[in-house]
Amino acid sequence: MMRKQVNVGIVGYGFMGKAHSVGYRDCAFAFPDVKAEPVMKEICGLVKEEAEQYASQFGWQRAGQGYEGVVNADDIDLVDVSVGNDLHREIAVTAAKNGKHILCEKPMAMTVAECKEMIEAVEKAGVIAMINFNYRRIPAIELAKIMVDKGMIGTPYHFRSVYLQDWIVDPEFPLVRRRQKDMARTGAHGDLTAHSIDMARYLCGEFESINGMMKTFIERRPLPQGSGSGLSKADGATQYGDVTVDDATVFMAKFKNGAIGTFEATRFASGHGNGLQFELNGSEGCIRFNLERLNEIEYYNFRDEEGFKGWKTILATNPVHPFLKGWWPEGHIIGWQQTFVHQVYLLMNGIATGDNPAPDFYDGMKCQAVLEAVEQSSATGQWVDICV
Repeated sequence: MMRKQVNVGIVGYGFMGKAHSVGYRDCAFAFPDVKAEPVMKEICGLVKEEAEQYASQFGWQRAGQGYEGVVNADDIDLVDVSVGNDLHREIAVTAAKNGKHILCEKPMAMTVAECKEMIEAVEKAGVIAMINFNYRRIPAIELAKIMVDKGMIGTPYHFRSVYLQDWIVDPEFPLVRRRQKDMARTGAHGDLTAHSIDMARYLCGEFESINGMMKTFIERRPLPQGSGSGLSKADGATQYGDVTVDDATVFMAKFKNGAIGTFEATRFASGHGNGLQFELNGSEGCIRFNLERLNEIEYYNFRDEEGFKGWKTILATNPVHPFLKGWWPEGHIIGWQQTFVHQVYLLMNGIATGDNPAPDFYDGMKCQAVLEAVEQSSATGQWVDICV
């Protein structure tokens, strides 16, 4: 029996557009049991010529300019929102009203209010809607979730996380859209901390309250050149603009189950390319993870015999580990790009069965609530309760 085909239209051809394209391209290759098969129908963005280039490079059937063609096309079943945060709500709501399923990049929107509007739209339309917290789909993280659910760490006590990058340490790095509040809402906070927040919710539990601070180290940067920005040098002099988002964020958290947590995210940690790390300590044991060694999860069992206690590194590449049935023999590691394949696999199955896969838009909204609470706390210096 032939699988259901799902025609996909993706809005955005940058970094995430490429990553999502890998997910759609390799899904049926890795998982022949997938219940619906993605068809890479259209890729679109701001510049038609660039969209055409990426359509050819990534394997999309056609290219378009702007998102309107994708959300209104009769032959598109799923709209993938992989553009700036300021456009998430607009595209997702329009797509839902047109009966399209949705995969949306994180953070879900600019505000909790926008998230609620998006949820209302998809529930009214009865479509599948998924948020792209792809780090959940790392086999080692899925294994960590199984370990937590089996009680292998006991009662959670501490969740501590850092997400370290260094790509804007240079003060001459241009004022791209991720450095501007009206297009991104926040900087390192929404881009990086969003992943840490979702990991904490997934493994430790729901947030109760937070207390945080946010910092901008370089307050003015050169305006970008070209790409239709309208921003250029005048008389040969470099023009500068104000950075209106954070470069780094730190916050403390209380969880509803009694655990506590600490979180740090920065783009100013020299020597770190993509350093998400966390440790979860419990009454019976601990787990820890480093994204730059994403095939491994470390485990410590407090109940081990005295003299034999120590951290154990589990290489999560065994066929019994989540998602590994689609890849290689044991010990043959997978990479970051496979997380998008796993996400698409779950999304396609959800579309075929009508069961909305996780993480859904409610997960996106709950993450957004924590992000906003940190902003509020940074402004007031007070503890802020999480209210969704």
